[in-house]
Amino acid sequence: MPVIGLTGGIGSGKSTVADRLVERGAALVDTDAIAHALTAPGGDAIAPIRAAFGDGVIAADGRMDRAAMRALAFSDPTARRRLEGILHPMIRARTERGIAEAADAGAPYVVVAVPLLVESGDWRGRYDRVLVVDCPPEVQVERVVRRNGLPREQVEAILAAQASRAQRLAAADDVVDNGGAPEALAAQVERLHAAYVGLSRSDE
Repeated sequence: MPVIGLTGGIGSGKSTVADRLVERGAALVDTDAIAHALTAPGGDAIAPIRAAFGDGVIAADGRMDRAAMRALAFSDPTARRRLEGILHPMIRARTERGIAEAADAGAPYVVVAVPLLVESGDWRGRYDRVLVVDCPPEVQVERVVRRNGLPREQVEAILAAQASRAQRLAAADDVVDNGGAPEALAAQVERLHAAYVGLSRSDE
């Protein structure tokens, strides 16, 4: 079963592309959703995060305070690496479990959505194809400001901390152009789905 690594910068539309592939029969392992589950109240990552960073990054309901953690991580690269050291092994283990479950269920291929795939540095060999959802940085900024209500400066700082557009495109086997209207995605997604199903069949 082919494993497709799906990535793109913040606001590029990764979730939209993933959802459309799932509608056509793909299985999905969403590492961002896994991270949210790990940092929810009672999540497996809460105790080690509290031990590493203190109560200031834990909200009153027991979940990780993402705004507080984001502010700390972007102001202190050491803190970001410590957080990644806690979360990444847990995310990887759950991702591998999800891929195995998709294979057992007979999915034609599985999409693993990884926002920071290129930044991780160890993605080669983990995926049969890397699919990058691409759009101009100014479009990303506008979408995130509109969607999340974050200040433009904060969104630009997040973009600056991620891989550049050129780095992601250099890593891509396949690219979806999501810089335009949503309806422009349909033909691109259909073509990719057919290619990935064909890749699955060619391996049988």
